Amino acid sequence: MSESRITFPCGDLKLEGLLTLPECEAPGAAVVCHPHPMYGGSMYNNVVEAVLEALWPRRFATLRFNFRGVGDSEGEYDGGTGELDDVREAVAFLAGKAGVKSVMLAGYSFGASMSLRAGLTDPAINRLVLVALPVALITGASDSTSKPVLLVSGDRDSYSPLEPLRTLAGKLGSGARLEIIPGADHFFGGYEARLSALIGAALGDR
Repeated sequence: MSESRITFPCGDLKLEGLLTLPECEAPGAAVVCHPHPMYGGSMYNNVVEAVLEALWPRRFATLRFNFRGVGDSEGEYDGGTGELDDVREAVAFLAGKAGVKSVMLAGYSFGASMSLRAGLTDPAINRLVLVALPVALITGASDSTSKPVLLVSGDRDSYSPLEPLRTLAGKLGSGARLEIIPGADHFFGGYEARLSALIGAALGDR
């Protein structure tokens, strides 16, 4: 599926993104959030693209975007506060473009932490896919939710260790599911296809 370069507003800022809308009615829509802006993270990331590779065969409308201060997005890094606004505005933008009431929110690393914070209670977000969530840095995210939540980590990921993820999954409720990819570290180099297949299987043949 082809992507179109777009911009969307977030307060006084304009953020850049890449939008995909299927030719027919989309069975779902998803915003994908990239890793940490201060460590080279951008929407052009191997894990972001692996997530998209799971969504496009299922004809999802998708939006990946650059957080404020990254690439051609205006503004500067805001320590996770302004970035939360970025996520919410991206969700609203995609919902409007795809003509849906709610969207799935997926994120990798820092993007996963932003997705979790944004997604637990927001009715505009219907599902969460959290890849390599830096669980040691998560605070105040133990609320239960009825939404489906997929947590994915590699068994060599020191930022997203298994036991704290299991604890978090238990706190999130019966809709939370944890999947571990053997051999993968935080960056999933060489494991992108396995990650795509796992996410696709979790979504089903939609």
